[in-house]
Amino acid sequence: MKNVDDLIASAGQLAERGLSRGEIADELNVSRETASWLVERSDTGRTVAAEPDDGREASGPDDIHVDWSTIGRDSARLGHVAEAMSDLLSKQGDAVDLTVGIEKAGAPLATSVAYGIDTDLATYTPAKHQWDDGDMDDLGGSFSRNFATIRGRDCYIVDDTITSGTTMRETVEAIRAEGGNPVACCVVVDKQGVESIDGVPVYSLITVVRVGDD
Repeated sequence: MKNVDDLIASAGQLAERGLSRGEIADELNVSRETASWLVERSDTGRTVAAEPDDGREASGPDDIHVDWSTIGRDSARLGHVAEAMSDLLSKQGDAVDLTVGIEKAGAPLATSVAYGIDTDLATYTPAKHQWDDGDMDDLGGSFSRNFATIRGRDCYIVDDTITSGTTMRETVEAIRAEGGNPVACCVVVDKQGVESIDGVPVYSLITVVRVGDD
């Protein structure tokens, strides 16, 4: 995707397929608010949402779209990126025996990372995948029963991007609630420059730094 018009069209297509706003945010690597903004301006969204009058909103939200599909579509490239992430995490020591991938995009990365550093694999589906509008307080994420359990284990957390840090913080809290110990987080792109989340260090291959006035 090369421009905002492409993002708007993609958001509309995803909405027509029945994806929630949170899932669309995940697919496009943008915030939930940006996902809503994009859908509202698509052919799908225009049937239910009026254009806002606010000048800032009309020009777009303050966000950065990250398209890493060139990596994701090729297993060899994905493996090389996961190897770099494994190298970052390996400096934490040998005690960790579980890698947790955040669904959806974090799961294939976590699979390759887990293979590279010889740990078991778990996956977590965040609450935002259920989010379409309003408050998220009543929504909850879940660990897949098809993968390893969390209790009593030291864990790495792997995802593709950090947009606001909300999903990573939710995952850290969910692991602790399950009796696990999150040791470190790793992502391909950090859009916030986060150094740690709730005491857990965050490592990224690429950090985005905004320069200029807000």
